[in-house]
Amino acid sequence: MNQNKKTKSWIIMGIFLSLMWIFIRGVSLPVSNFIIEFIFSLLFCMPIAYAFRMFFPEYTSISDVIWSIPYILLFLFIFSRDLFAANIDVAKRILDPNLPISPAIVLVHLRVKSPLAITTVANSITLTPGTLTLDYVEDSNALIVHVIDSNNTKSILDTIYIWEDYALNIFHELPSRTPLHKLFLKSHEVL
Repeated sequence: MNQNKKTKSWIIMGIFLSLMWIFIRGVSLPVSNFIIEFIFSLLFCMPIAYAFRMFFPEYTSISDVIWSIPYILLFLFIFSRDLFAANIDVAKRILDPNLPISPAIVLVHLRVKSPLAITTVANSITLTPGTLTLDYVEDSNALIVHVIDSNNTKSILDTIYIWEDYALNIFHELPSRTPLHKLFLKSHEVL
């Protein structure tokens, strides 16, 4: 894609942070409150995005960002579901007098290549109770992950690979997008 159809990544990040600001603070009607809050948040968030611009690619296609939104929303839904299930699972293990844990260290080979996609997958693993990303092996593009139950490793890896499928689409690392309904159906097969 030529540079004319791209914009600076930090500008998009600044707008995203501003929208998150409004979402977190909550804005009541009338619309003028939203406009005032958005302008105030831009004044605060744009310098922050500019200061951290070296962590993102220099240019981003706005159309790529827009095409990623459904994948991001579906990923957040699937991840929230998996996070809830993992919390219940770990709570059951803790409350069980036998403490049924069988920890193990597994190597998770990744298909994602960009640092942001790798970080997204690694952080998703760490945020989920019962798993923890210990390290990244650059030579083999793999994560070293601690799991709470070595008897359930296949299920844990299947879940991680589902998250990676979303990351591949969100960060445009595939030659073409996976249809959203196929990703959604695949995420339900893991249950």
